[in-house]
Amino acid sequence: MSGLKPQGAGGSASAPGALTGSERRPGSSLSPKPKIAVAVSGQGRSLLNFLSGDYPFAVGAVICSNPKALALDIAREHGLPVYVDDFRSVDADALNRWLTEDSIALIALAGFLKPFPALADYRNRVINIHPSLLPQYGGHGMYGKRVHEAVISAQEAFTGATVHFVNERYDEGSIIAQARIATTGILTAEELAHQVFQLECALYPEVLTRLLKRELPLSEGRIWHFEKGSPC
Repeated sequence: MSGLKPQGAGGSASAPGALTGSERRPGSSLSPKPKIAVAVSGQGRSLLNFLSGDYPFAVGAVICSNPKALALDIAREHGLPVYVDDFRSVDADALNRWLTEDSIALIALAGFLKPFPALADYRNRVINIHPSLLPQYGGHGMYGKRVHEAVISAQEAFTGATVHFVNERYDEGSIIAQARIATTGILTAEELAHQVFQLECALYPEVLTRLLKRELPLSEGRIWHFEKGSPC
């Protein structure tokens, strides 16, 4: 698989099987809002949510682990810089430089299915959202429909979404915020997935906003419990 190189950058060819590098929009202007990078692997529904809303931050870049992801089409339609890599042996220093050169403030994982590398300038600035009330139904292999099927099978009374810092282990970083919904009357994983994603669409932008304002995380490891309509 051939690699993508940053425009105007030299360097050696990619290692066999690797997909690395970036695409930038020439002459892009700086946003007056703080910028986030969104890391994706699939359809990019959360990316589209960020781009569609009027938030006090702007999407400034997209990171992707899948060169065939539909999210890349969304990024390119919006003229966003993209960084594509299979993340088997990503050059963390190069990714760190790419992000800092664009003044990215936070990295928001949104359906990103690979381990995310530790970046020198982004300690406690890489965030993930998970479709359950962690630590329940988290960990390697627990994502998307699998999570909701497990919740339905266990007949849980409540489920929800969790926003947490990213560390070297899947879904085990410190929890920042959670929101929950009752599962009463929800009979299928598909219906539950829809309800939880609607919750995520409200929760994730609000948490990112509060992080940028330094209103989160709460002190002493406390979890902020989100409810729709919570004042900013």
